[in-house]
Amino acid sequence: MSIEVRHVHKQFGPFTALDDVSLAFPDGRLTALLGPSGCGKTTLLRIIAGLEHPDRGHVLLGEQDMARTHVRQRQVGFVFQHYALFKHMTIFENVAFGLRVRPRRQRPVEREIRKKVMGLLELVQLDWLADRRPAALSGGQRQRIALARALAVEPRVLLLDEPFGALDAKVRKELRRWLRRLHDELHMTSLFVTHDQEEALEVADEVVIMNQGRVEQRGAPQAVYDAPETAFVFGFLGHVNLFHGRAHDGRLQTGCVTLDLPGLEHATGAPATAYVRPHDIQIEPLPAGDAASPGPGMRVSLQRAHAFGPLAQLELRREDTQELIEVILPSQEFERLRAQGHQRFVARPRQARVFLN
Repeated sequence: MSIEVRHVHKQFGPFTALDDVSLAFPDGRLTALLGPSGCGKTTLLRIIAGLEHPDRGHVLLGEQDMARTHVRQRQVGFVFQHYALFKHMTIFENVAFGLRVRPRRQRPVEREIRKKVMGLLELVQLDWLADRRPAALSGGQRQRIALARALAVEPRVLLLDEPFGALDAKVRKELRRWLRRLHDELHMTSLFVTHDQEEALEVADEVVIMNQGRVEQRGAPQAVYDAPETAFVFGFLGHVNLFHGRAHDGRLQTGCVTLDLPGLEHATGAPATAYVRPHDIQIEPLPAGDAASPGPGMRVSLQRAHAFGPLAQLELRREDTQELIEVILPSQEFERLRAQGHQRFVARPRQARVFLN
């Protein structure tokens, strides 16, 4: 079932949580709402669920306007960050809870409840823990039980609020893969909130990036990463180096260095910032005693290096502005440079995105 929000506005006192947000989420897609704390992503999720009400705007599930529909009647499954499992109940009873509290005429018979609950526990690969209590489970297992409980009531859409936020890095990665496989099996329209860029880019079919109550950009993960439309999106998605300066006639003057950057031909002395990913900077050794960089580029000196697996992360300091630059290159290439004893380099951006300030 598709989800659509139209011109949704939400205010908490003087704070604007959502500012005229309109979005449509296609049927069967897994969409990530991504952004920093306070950007409005959780408020939007709660409004779709019916846990909050917009000051203005509409929420549609399918073609039905949910404005006057109670949260219990929306058939929305909601998974919270901290599981919200009932500690005094077994795992089986937790998953069965939503079915057993239905009105009598809608409540399945006990035999059907047992069949459905055990089927869901098999789906999340935890049927062998049906008689345990939540305290006996790991964090990752509890979150999978919380998801099974949300699915028990046969929701039309599934909403997840920072579902892996309380888990350690290794468990988060395992559950991300598991959630993607589960979604591919169920094909249920799903939204999940996260502030973790890697999580959103790895799991989702589509990413919606929010900032200060507004939508900055939406699109497929690779498309958003490769072609950010705003400076905020570029800076938020992954690591980036910023080179501040002035644009003039297709060049950026930053410090005492001039960089050739296409797309600035129209600018005449305008303040600008070039955004460059660490893996998009090329370095080569600076010849000993060379007073100037050979060709366009920045003279830098090595401050710190850290090799991890196939990649090496270098921290370099510009000699003109004293600013730090992060560069990522293959570990083998770095080992070759280190073996030759090089400490000073010329750094050149291979590609950059420039935004006028």
